[in-house]
Amino acid sequence: MLYTIGYQGTVQPNLLETLKQAGVAHLLDIRAVPQSRKAGFSKTLLGASLAEIGIGYTHLRDLGTPKPGRDAARAGKIGLMHSIFDAHMQTPEAQFALQQARALTAASPCCLLCFERDHRECHREIVAGLLGGAVTHLAPEPV
Repeated sequence: MLYTIGYQGTVQPNLLETLKQAGVAHLLDIRAVPQSRKAGFSKTLLGASLAEIGIGYTHLRDLGTPKPGRDAARAGKIGLMHSIFDAHMQTPEAQFALQQARALTAASPCCLLCFERDHRECHREIVAGLLGGAVTHLAPEPV
């Protein structure tokens, strides 16, 4: 089973509880820049918090949206972000990261993480589609 989740509008405890309740075994962080101004969502702290509850963590930087795509998403130009990301996915680095994600998702229930709450406004929906299979989009309790 493959899940996706965004942390926009929530706090880390709510995200962790949602992952636990869903039975996620491994979180795949697909942000190009795994830092956050939101407490608890930067790579090191998030990975440590996940480890405390028995969930693995892998950062796959090359499955992140390049800066022009992130800028397009912030401007509400979701179609442009998708085009930029689709082109990025043709690079050898992105294809290698996609193979890593395939291996991890074949081994245990995984969840793709990015910022946007709505998966339709995020590149994680594209990545989930490329990975194939059934996908459940999780939404942690908002604050």
